[in-house]
Amino acid sequence: MDRIAFLKSVADPGLATAAGALATTAICQRAATPATLRAAEEGSIMRSIALAVVWAFIVLSIAPVGAQTNYPDKSIRLVYGFPAGADLVTRIYADRLAEAFGKPVVVDNVTGAAGNIGADRLAKAPPDGYTIGILPAANVTTNTILYKKLPYDPVKDLAPVTQIFSYPNLLLVSNDVPARTVQELVALARAQPNKLTYGHAGVGTTTHLSAELFKSMAHINIQDVPYRGPPQIATDMMSGQISMAFIAPGPLLPLVREQKIKLNRESVKIMNSPDVRKRTVDLGNVPLTSTAAQLAEIIQAETAIWARIVNEAGIKPIE
Repeated sequence: MDRIAFLKSVADPGLATAAGALATTAICQRAATPATLRAAEEGSIMRSIALAVVWAFIVLSIAPVGAQTNYPDKSIRLVYGFPAGADLVTRIYADRLAEAFGKPVVVDNVTGAAGNIGADRLAKAPPDGYTIGILPAANVTTNTILYKKLPYDPVKDLAPVTQIFSYPNLLLVSNDVPARTVQELVALARAQPNKLTYGHAGVGTTTHLSAELFKSMAHINIQDVPYRGPPQIATDMMSGQISMAFIAPGPLLPLVREQKIKLNRESVKIMNSPDVRKRTVDLGNVPLTSTAAQLAEIIQAETAIWARIVNEAGIKPIE
């Protein structure tokens, strides 16, 4: 098995966090009613930069939930827009939510279109509170910029509940690539324009935009190769089919080592519990929580940040 070289900037003081975009996972719910990026210094790749936030949030269908004093009184469906293997923390959360509510919480992996299919499935679910979802930031921020027309409206159809975790997107490079530092990788890419490749989980995902940000800051040209999800990227990384990828650590760690208020309260309690925090950290993630209002502000801020990155990268809207 090929070794995957982890090019993390902690080994390169001048390239502080070139290893990747911070991702945050958050909780939202289906609505019935309507990080900081710093510019790199000239001549350097990244210096003390906190790359964009990616998060997933729990979304659930809400309507006349105020009258549902016995909620929940049946099983809950938890939609996740990516394949099995990329949903480890989602399943930890689902298990604990089921314990808290005393009802089954069934994870439904609805994959495709960089999570948009899952987000749309969630947005169109009956607004009764029994379909919730965990979505990445792109489904409510960058995709509103990248796609000419989404089948759902993140503002009108989805209501934020809380963040639940974040993770760093690591820059991973295949052992077949003759580079062992970020500087060597950049030098190689500059010497061989368009020869190196990177895998991503779909246009507009952080695995895609992180690489585009890296390209822009490093002034290099590398070719993108889309995949359905991180597990497939990992497989081709190991076989040398692609040169590199910005990817969440979870799938690769073995290779390198009212209803809305009620849901928010239980979610915060779950993510703050010692055992869930430990399991989340062991998977390479950072547990997070927030109020619904705080998450709404984060969504708005991230949309503005990524609008600039998408524009600067020259990414054309998707039909």
